[in-house]
Order: sequence, then structure tokens, then C-alpha cells
Amino acid sequence: MAQLKQRFLSFEEYLSYDDGTENLYELFNGELIEVSPESGFNVEIATCLLLQFALLVGYQRVRGHGLELEVRGEPRNRFPDLTLIREEHIALLKRRNTIRLAMPLPLVVVKIVSPGEVQRNRDYVAKRMQYQDLGIPEYWIVNPQEETVLVLELHEDSYGEGRLLQGTDILDTAQLGSLSIATASVFAGAKDDD
Repeated sequence: MAQLKQRFLSFEEYLSYDDGTENLYELFNGELIEVSPESGFNVEIATCLLLQFALLVGYQRVRGHGLELEVRGEPRNRFPDLTLIREEHIALLKRRNTIRLAMPLPLVVVKIVSPGEVQRNRDYVAKRMQYQDLGIPEYWIVNPQEETVLVLELHEDSYGEGRLLQGTDILDTAQLGSLSIATASVFAGAKDDD
């Protein structure tokens, strides 16, 4: 990840910044940290889930990796791999694809875990704590290495242990119901055929 030298004193100052590129940045202690591109494997899995969610709520309510979510703590923002937004977000996100703290919360946030201990800790611990702190109703942790989906649902301000789905378990969400797809199917199309 490339680190830029520019410093920002507030999230509003960061929001007004434009470096003329399509790069995504996390704001960490006032500095921009470039977000690495997702692997093709993770993009395939995210696309599969996006299509399933879109069948239930329509394409406008499902956002891919480019949606920015303002969070408390460091970094000050996150870019989930997939986000299920509310109807009112459609109009709110027309100018900038950023859900601010003052806006309604998204319904479901999905992260597809990349290989490596640092990425695993970030997704299972740091992001979980930030999303729980915001009160996001569901956080899905999709682990391609283990072919599992951990569905964390907010109960009394805590995600608890969650439900671990795998194999023939049907993916479902308390927000919408069943996605009518087995967990293994999400990973089947993205597997390497070597």
C-alpha cells in the first residue's frame, strides 16, 4: 500500500480532497493509506453475492467495493466488499458514494477475507469492532480459504458468536430472508481450475 504525505485534520477535509485518480484511500491518523485492489477471486465471490442480493432488493440497493463507510476509530473509513443499503440511501449516495455517521446505517456489510494473518485479524477483529460499534445489523465475513460465511447479527449492541455457514447451508439474512443459494455455490465459480 502506498502512503501519501498529505495530512487531514478532519473527515470533512478528507472528503473534499480529490487527487484526480480513482484510487480508494483509508484515512488513518490524518494520513491517506491507499486501499489495495481486490483479487479476481474475491471479486468473483462478491459479484456472485451481489447478484443474489440484487434479486431480492434490486440492483440500486446493493453496492460493491467502491462504497465508503465512515466509522469511528482508526481508520476513519472502510470500503466493504459488498453493502446492502436502505432505500433512502439511493438518493443520499447520488453525489458521493459515502455513508456518513449521521446517515441511516446500511443493513448488511460483507467482507471477503484475503489470505494472510494481518488481513484475517483486520477482518475478524478490527472491522467487526467498528461495525458493531456503529450498530450495523449484520456483518458477513466470507472466508474463501475455509469456504465459510460467518453471519454476525447484532443483538443488544453485540454481534456475539454468529452463525457459521458452509457446504449445503443456505445463505440467509435476518434483513431479507433466504438468498436461495448454498454456501458452497458462492465459492464454486471462483475456484481455480488448475
